[in-house]
Amino acid sequence: MTGTPDTGPVLSIDALSLALPPGADRPLAVDGASIEVRAGQITCIVGESGSGKSLTAAAIMDLLPEAVRPAGGAIRVGGQDVTALDPAGMRALRGNRVAMVFQEPMTALDPSMRIGDQIREVFAIHRPRMPRAEVDARVTGLLADVGLPRPDRMRLAWPHQLSGGQRQRVVIAMALALDPMLVIADEPTTALDVTTQAQILALFRDLLARHSGGILLITHDFGVVAEVADHVVVMKDGRVVESGPAADILKAPSHPYTRALIDAVPAWRFRPPRPEAPPVIEIRDLHLAYRTVDFMGRRSEVKALDGVSLDLARGETLGIVGESGSGKSTLARTLMAFERPQAGQVLMNGTDVTRQRGAALRAHRRRVQMIFQDPYRSMNPRQRIGDLLTEGPLHHGTPRAEAAAKARELMRAVGLGEDALARFPHEFSGGQRQRICIARALAMAPDVIVADEVVSALDVSVQRQVLELFEQLRAELGFSMIFVTHDLRVAANICDRIAVMQSGRIVEIGPAEQIMRHGTADYTRRLVASIPGGP
Repeated sequence: MTGTPDTGPVLSIDALSLALPPGADRPLAVDGASIEVRAGQITCIVGESGSGKSLTAAAIMDLLPEAVRPAGGAIRVGGQDVTALDPAGMRALRGNRVAMVFQEPMTALDPSMRIGDQIREVFAIHRPRMPRAEVDARVTGLLADVGLPRPDRMRLAWPHQLSGGQRQRVVIAMALALDPMLVIADEPTTALDVTTQAQILALFRDLLARHSGGILLITHDFGVVAEVADHVVVMKDGRVVESGPAADILKAPSHPYTRALIDAVPAWRFRPPRPEAPPVIEIRDLHLAYRTVDFMGRRSEVKALDGVSLDLARGETLGIVGESGSGKSTLARTLMAFERPQAGQVLMNGTDVTRQRGAALRAHRRRVQMIFQDPYRSMNPRQRIGDLLTEGPLHHGTPRAEAAAKARELMRAVGLGEDALARFPHEFSGGQRQRICIARALAMAPDVIVADEVVSALDVSVQRQVLELFEQLRAELGFSMIFVTHDLRVAANICDRIAVMQSGRIVEIGPAEQIMRHGTADYTRRLVASIPGGP
């Protein structure tokens, strides 16, 4: 990409080392890393979880966890060694010369403050003498700069009243408030749908044309790298294994690890057509609406599901794709009977589950199991894995010995040893925890699995492993699956058919290859065109 003219490094990291506490899996979280960001350019740090990329970013802002300490090297921002700054100097640096955009905007925003007040607070801390009228004008201008509609009114909104993409734009506006020379963006688009992700990435490119700084962008997605990076740094186990211009790294990577990361990006690989099979679930004309009040106090009705009809065949994986707010997660919750539609039917083996209560509803939830996006939040951190896997079967009357034997079998099936049953959730990586959640769902011997964004937060290599595990288990056990995702590459890989949702409606449904290559709806074509790095 082309930014402003190169005027030298705004960030220079020289041989940085960060020490881990005794007993960690390695002595150094970051081992002699050297990274440079130049004005008017985007440098991407790429690597898997545990590679040291996020700790490197945290070290720039002196936001390291207490157990991690600097063990060597220098960090210079605009030529100034920030490792020598006292606490007052570091406070002056943060937000002023260096700003950060985090992965999850909702946790970066104060839910008890209006949007305008949160941006205004940046000026109150760093520019306390700036006149109120000038601050207000600057706040409105920043909201306009990041492409938010009606910025004069958007200032009055609360964080929960905005979409994920809008919240991320607010966080970017806060980061740009004082026109810093360096913006650090840590996985800023991971949880966003493809069109919102494309908009945020385009926004970063546009901001470089209007602001004089540089951007350090941390990601595990080589699609993002292909879309925006000028320079790429690849990290593994705390070390920089490869660094160079983005075009060179993407076209001719020299390190095997870089090649493995690029190869792990889901390719456009489609399944052969499945033989026809009877439906296990039939959805008929579902309607579900929410009544809402926006930040202007206006009442409205949002149609989350507006006449949705589809079938899921036995042994089939059906993808549900669409932007945030399209209704795909609401449809998933309705299948689980977590939501009650105002009209329509969800027929499972001919029985309408929307009308079930009590024992019949509990039996339905045994046959239809859900796997959530965040495996850690969906597990009780105080329970051992063995208890997590056996509590469901025990609740439904399975003898303890049989439930325990099944848990051991499932641990082997998902690639974790039996010794994992005695451990706690925090002792596993994100990918391992998702494997455990898959095992927990399978412990109920379900007919249908509803997987809601189950790989969106995982590294590409771990994501690939989890998708392959789904394929293997589905072939062995024969369950059907509803696979909800905003990642069309993933949908193309694992789904037999894809249903595209927009504003509560299914705008198109068909075989995965037909939808991805020859989609007829304008909305479908726009989603495909928004895939970072292109198809």
